Amino acid sequence: MSEIHSEWLQLDQSLRAWYARPGSPGPHPGVVIFIEAFGVNSHFQDVAERFAKAGYCAIVPDLYHGKVYEYSDFENAIGHLKTLKDDLAMQEAGLAIAELHKRPEVRSDAIGAVGFCMGGRFAFMANAVHADKLGASVAFYGGGIAPDQDPAGRQPLLHLVDQMRAPLLLLYGADDTSITPEEHGRIATALSTAQKRYTLTLFPGAPHGFFADPRDSYRPEAAAEGWRLTLDHFHQYLGRSA
Repeated sequence: MSEIHSEWLQLDQSLRAWYARPGSPGPHPGVVIFIEAFGVNSHFQDVAERFAKAGYCAIVPDLYHGKVYEYSDFENAIGHLKTLKDDLAMQEAGLAIAELHKRPEVRSDAIGAVGFCMGGRFAFMANAVHADKLGASVAFYGGGIAPDQDPAGRQPLLHLVDQMRAPLLLLYGADDTSITPEEHGRIATALSTAQKRYTLTLFPGAPHGFFADPRDSYRPEAAAEGWRLTLDHFHQYLGRSA
């Protein structure tokens, strides 16, 4: 599926979203994409378009409201991350889901969520907060889910596990110094205890941010396999385009 369409949408007075969809009328499954700490940059526009080429209607809510930071500007990006409120992020995720629901090219019964870094945490959270609207969720190296102590001051999320319904795929790099093996264990224990459907995969030699090709942390082999596993997960639980 090669032809796609992409554009900015205005979801309400304060929130916009980048939207990419296949060229054919569908209906297609939908995916909400949660950003890293650097904003809706060209990389995330490209990620949405990659999903569109794979047969998904992909929406990226602009949780940073127009702010975009260079990958080298870590200090200001993390400073912005620290100002985000979980309740507002989930409200804005709800607006993105609602936008997918009202679009005729989207199968409203087949919507998933995927997030990276900061967004991986939000994809995990959305799987609980929006449990009645999501059919699958994927979190790439989601920081702040169950840390010993979160440097950004965010609350851990394991208390939300009981609310989750959709199968969850968790992807981590073994060389990610910000998310420890002990945190992997706490997340797995909570999900297993609650009898939730999940897969947790670790990539040896991969650091935090291994999926993002503009970053020095990019690892092509891990990124390619993570992408394949993500599409397999969504194909299994959301189905494919009509």
